[in-house]
Amino acid sequence: MNAAAQWLLLIAQLPTEDPAARMRVLRTLESLGAAVIREGAYLLPRSASNLQALEALADYAGKIAGSAHVVEVSGTSAGQQAAFAALFDRTARYEALAKTVESLRISFGHSDPSAISRVLHKQRREFDAIAALDFFPTGAQARTRKALAEADAEVRRLLFPNQGKSSIDTTQSMLRRTWATRRPLWADRLASAWLIRRFIDPEATIVWLEKGDAAPKEAVSFAYEGATFANSAQGVTYENLLGRFDLARNAALGKIGKIVHYLEIHDAPVAEAAGVQTLLQGAMRRSQNDTQLLLEAEKAFDLLYEGYGS
Repeated sequence: MNAAAQWLLLIAQLPTEDPAARMRVLRTLESLGAAVIREGAYLLPRSASNLQALEALADYAGKIAGSAHVVEVSGTSAGQQAAFAALFDRTARYEALAKTVESLRISFGHSDPSAISRVLHKQRREFDAIAALDFFPTGAQARTRKALAEADAEVRRLLFPNQGKSSIDTTQSMLRRTWATRRPLWADRLASAWLIRRFIDPEATIVWLEKGDAAPKEAVSFAYEGATFANSAQGVTYENLLGRFDLARNAALGKIGKIVHYLEIHDAPVAEAAGVQTLLQGAMRRSQNDTQLLLEAEKAFDLLYEGYGS
């Protein structure tokens, strides 16, 4: 632990006569991963984004007839630093998730691989949610990530038992890679990034390029002219990724592909496309950068996948 680490403390008095507003503050604190010191006192590691979020909450508290103050805490002892950091220990949550993933192995070879894949998909989303608020990662995060990756690989072998060796080699070479696409982001680029992170390379790093910029030398490019994976006469990039990685037989992914195709090409109408378009437009409005936009878009595609897979 860095002895110079700093902390942010929100001291708040929230009105009891407006339970909805009070709950909004508390849920926002929960979404930030804040630790509760006591009622009305909430702690976060200091960062520019956390400071901005807490200051916004303090301003909101004043508007709802409450009060809140953001205090920056520094110069604490090593013991106090450790005590504060312990409040953010996510080990128990990782271990519970890892047990769930391990329990899925009992079903391998007995249950429908697609059903197992959907459960595993939910666990991957849970892992992402925990990791996003894991301010002090420990070995528990790495162990759980490894368990998920191993389960992903086993389920893939169950889903595609006849996959040719060349395809397997190609799939393995795409793991833990940097993937690059260009701005602006819309349906195909967002859906392709989601597909990559959820089904092709769960530990992928996605980078966003300005129009005309070349991808980093080590990166796998996608969804623009000249990229490794791009549009073709057969479909948009998302659809071509389905074919290249033997995912086209997944009915839920195929249905999403039809929506993405329509939102990009505007040919054969798809009933759900208007709703997905509205969700993506909303994600664009509420996101401050492309990384946030992808996270918001992933929620929409996750829900679609769950709905189509039920």
